[in-house]
Amino acid sequence: MILTCDIPNVVPYINWAYFFFAWQVKDPVERQRLRREADAFLGMLAENYKVRALFLIEDAHAEGDNIVLENSGRVLPMLRQQQGSPCLCLSDFVSPVHDRIGLFATSADGGLETDFDHDPYAKMMAQLLADRLAEAMAEMMHEQVRKTYWGYAPDEQLTMDELHQERFQGIRPAVGYPSLPDASINFILNEELNMRQIGIRLTENGAMRPHASVSGLMISHPQACYFSVGKIGEDQLVDYARRRSIPVALARKFLGANC
Repeated sequence: MILTCDIPNVVPYINWAYFFFAWQVKDPVERQRLRREADAFLGMLAENYKVRALFLIEDAHAEGDNIVLENSGRVLPMLRQQQGSPCLCLSDFVSPVHDRIGLFATSADGGLETDFDHDPYAKMMAQLLADRLAEAMAEMMHEQVRKTYWGYAPDEQLTMDELHQERFQGIRPAVGYPSLPDASINFILNEELNMRQIGIRLTENGAMRPHASVSGLMISHPQACYFSVGKIGEDQLVDYARRRSIPVALARKFLGANC
């Protein structure tokens, strides 16, 4: 499923706290001024740029630390915490018998990263707003998935603050974030989603271009939670490489700081 949205429809889902953090602005008055400038800039962008989402809801089940996509047979290898109790893995929140899982990617128009090179301030504003729009699109898409497309929470009624506080059922772990740190998982997601449909291409390490793009999973389990995989041992690295069907050295490169 592809969703294409006008910027004004996505703006209400922006979490402005991250925008202000990116500018390193803490003063309330300065934040109000910056927000007015951002709103005016978004108004200027609205006529020429879009925000897009791409998602699939697939039959799946867990096999140990793997999530198996039943229609294609593709495997999403997950990583398990090695410290703390319990030692969590995203596959813990998927039934080993039969379940469903969502795959998604969102992106703001690539022109937002290239069309303002002549003006350093406008370029910075466009890039930071593009990042926020891609994240906001993921928020809006996930809400629609929960309530309609997947429909496991049809009666959900949350305010925007509650959405930003993740009060909804389930989680939306993004690729490259602490629960799902290996950006090269994007290669597997791309085989399912064909991200080029919304203008996303992948680098040799699995990073997305345009930079203002988000990808990940949608998991519906009521007890699902976010966590940080953190450091893994050599034994898990070897096991992960085996499950990814890649050399250990390449797995080590992909996992970087987690090794």
